[in-house]
Amino acid sequence: MRQAVAMSDRLPLRARALAFLQARLVKVPTTAEEMIALRNQREGFRTGPVVGFLFGRPADVEIEETYVDGRRLLIYTPRGLSGPAPVVINFHGGGWCLGTPEQSAWVSSNVAAETGSIVVAPSYRLAPEHPFPAGVEDAWSTVEWVAKHVDDLGGDPSKISVMGDSAGGNLAAVVSLMARDAGGPPIRAQVLIYPAVEMYETFPSEAANADGPVLTSKQMSTFGHLYMGSRYGDETWQASPMRADSHADLPPAHIITALHDPIRDHGTLYADALRAAGTPVDLVDYGTAFHGFMSLPGVAPVAKEALAAIITFLRDLD
Repeated sequence: MRQAVAMSDRLPLRARALAFLQARLVKVPTTAEEMIALRNQREGFRTGPVVGFLFGRPADVEIEETYVDGRRLLIYTPRGLSGPAPVVINFHGGGWCLGTPEQSAWVSSNVAAETGSIVVAPSYRLAPEHPFPAGVEDAWSTVEWVAKHVDDLGGDPSKISVMGDSAGGNLAAVVSLMARDAGGPPIRAQVLIYPAVEMYETFPSEAANADGPVLTSKQMSTFGHLYMGSRYGDETWQASPMRADSHADLPPAHIITALHDPIRDHGTLYADALRAAGTPVDLVDYGTAFHGFMSLPGVAPVAKEALAAIITFLRDLD
């Protein structure tokens, strides 16, 4: 069990500039229509010329696109792979309302290349058009599909792990609980990157970082309302994995938090809950980082350090 804290607590200059511009140029969506408009704007932006700088250049791996029940999956396979390989399912973030598998291409491809793993990056239905539990259903469907087709993928059925950032971290934590309760498919490990694990209760980090870059507390609240839809207020652990009756018998976890993140306390408290139940946890808090930094290595160079820690954690499972 490890716990690390970065030395500096000051945001890097690029991130401070990002926060300044965001506060003046990005309107926090407060309606479903504004969220959909923001989604279209951001997905268009990701095809622009600054993508390589901001989001990192993917490693040289084989990338296959496939569809499962109408949902798109990207499969990253190391070149020259031989023999059954570990499989990592990587759920993207975006507040259950935004995002695509491509936004995690830098992480997915480098994890594949450096650990010799097959990384499956799925899409899932997004709110507000598809509120809870659509995202959970799709995440679980992906786990079942991977387990059923693991031989076709070239993977090892005993070495399936899950990973996700933010809302994707929520889904990774939820499917780990679901797999335990269902008696499989077996999940080997969970990598939770600044996960959102509690839908309603607020914690001190949300006040301390209310106007943080990339994610504000107000925006997080908006995401929660749109994701839960008519079921807002439902305390099910499938929305808030912190509320599970037990966190025992879960796969070992590597949890990443960022000091300047409204939901930093989510990861810390979830690590505490897992440890109290006997689940092994590595918790690493990055003092110069902010929510979403793993998708923005051009703005937050510490993302490379965090990626190296993830790779080490996955390698050490063998």
